[in-house]
Amino acid sequence: MKFLRAYLFSSGNRINSGLAWVLLLVGVSGLMPAAAESQLSYVSFARIVSDQKAVLQYRAGMQTIIQYMESQPELFPLHKLTEKRLPTLTQKQQIRSTWKSLLDYILALDSIGQLYENFYLSSDAEYRKHALATLFAAFVAQYRFALEYIHRIENDPGLDVVLNEAVDDVAVAQGAYDKFQFRFLNVVRGTEFVTLNSLYNILVIDEALPLHNAIEEDVQRIWQFGAGRGEVLTLKNALDIIKNTSTTAWFPVQAGVAEWMGDTKVTRLNESLISTSQINDMLPSLLPADVLLERREWYLSNIGLPGYWPHAAIYIGTADERRKVFDSDEVVAWVKSKGEQSGDFEALLKSHYPKSYALSLITTEDDHKARVIEAISEGVMFTSLEHSADADSVAVLRPKLNPLEKAMAIYKAFSFHGRPYDFNFDFLTDSALVCTELVYKSFEPGRQFKGLVLPTSEVVGRKVTTANDIARLFDEEYGDPKAQFDLVMFLDGLEKQHKAQIASLAEFRLSWRRPKWHILVQDL
Repeated sequence: MKFLRAYLFSSGNRINSGLAWVLLLVGVSGLMPAAAESQLSYVSFARIVSDQKAVLQYRAGMQTIIQYMESQPELFPLHKLTEKRLPTLTQKQQIRSTWKSLLDYILALDSIGQLYENFYLSSDAEYRKHALATLFAAFVAQYRFALEYIHRIENDPGLDVVLNEAVDDVAVAQGAYDKFQFRFLNVVRGTEFVTLNSLYNILVIDEALPLHNAIEEDVQRIWQFGAGRGEVLTLKNALDIIKNTSTTAWFPVQAGVAEWMGDTKVTRLNESLISTSQINDMLPSLLPADVLLERREWYLSNIGLPGYWPHAAIYIGTADERRKVFDSDEVVAWVKSKGEQSGDFEALLKSHYPKSYALSLITTEDDHKARVIEAISEGVMFTSLEHSADADSVAVLRPKLNPLEKAMAIYKAFSFHGRPYDFNFDFLTDSALVCTELVYKSFEPGRQFKGLVLPTSEVVGRKVTTANDIARLFDEEYGDPKAQFDLVMFLDGLEKQHKAQIASLAEFRLSWRRPKWHILVQDL
């Protein structure tokens, strides 16, 4: 860790404030002009609680990356090597998967950090306390795991070459790892750490806070990397520093709102490019068992998973729509074989999944009917098309399956309703599901069920299917008689024109090649 200590806390670069006394009797609001509070991006306490949960989820994700690296010494040496190694193509892909996932978490924590960086402008002491705790937790989680990652990469002098290569699917430009190192091994970062740590110890420290243990653990680990203790700052000095330097703590993405991992929006709040009329126009073209691929341009969705298309859902239609599609002799016979002697598919769903079926019939406050099943941060839920397709880009894929196989897929999807969202992206378990896992397992081939054979990717040592994998599969299979999907429609969001428009099949086939976070090209 010597190279980290040299960067972080070299004697010539430490905060030169001496062992200053702590100003305990002065409140933050007393130090701020009354007009300054108008500059504060105030959020509700419910939002703060949501963001604090998000920080813990993102932190756990980064911890998983480090644990994976430690379990793979052939990829990430445990000790410093004297010579460069030449990794194979497969090894390079595995190494880059950790890099891409880490950048996802860093960006997600940036979005939270930006939202609370002006916490000191608030006159509400309770808000200041929780906002600062959220800010500091995001900061130290980023800082600690960036240092953990760099420490392991530096054991192999050849790995920085691999990570400095451009990665198109996440819009990471050449030389990104060098810039990453500069950001986290820069003296400014050490200054900000000491500053925020001082403010946290003065204004917040509360063992009852949900973030407390994580913060304490990350702070201790950062000190281990930095060696020794930083100087104590006065409250006024710390506030002066944070006002002048805190904006360097985050990637310069637009300030925003963290709603938890599944739905974290960072800009263009509550404004999607696909209009309500376009969603209404979609309805006549949809059939039960269609697969929806969705993208919200400024949401941090499925953090840790790669690809332009971050979300997938299944269109189940209404009960009336299903009755029209699933009235064939084959479906009736299958329903009877499942114990429903009426042969009615709806009766089968109702008898086998009574609670879920009842929820599938409920209309929203806007009088919208549930037509979609999807795994979102709240779990596997029934939602309206108006809610699910409220996005910037949507593609509708139709599985080339007969009505019986589609009925079987929807029947299986109902069995997953109510299960929690899988923040670990573990396809080996059914107890919790991520969005694409719901699609994968609903259409997974089985006995007397052709289903869909969907591709998997390895992300930090785990096999997953991403929405982008499904789009890539469509492109690769197109024109093959054995292709598993047809394209029904593609609504492509145009950011500059502030609208979405019907796009061509050729454009959809190329969509999976787009970068996940195009903002990183200009901001990393």
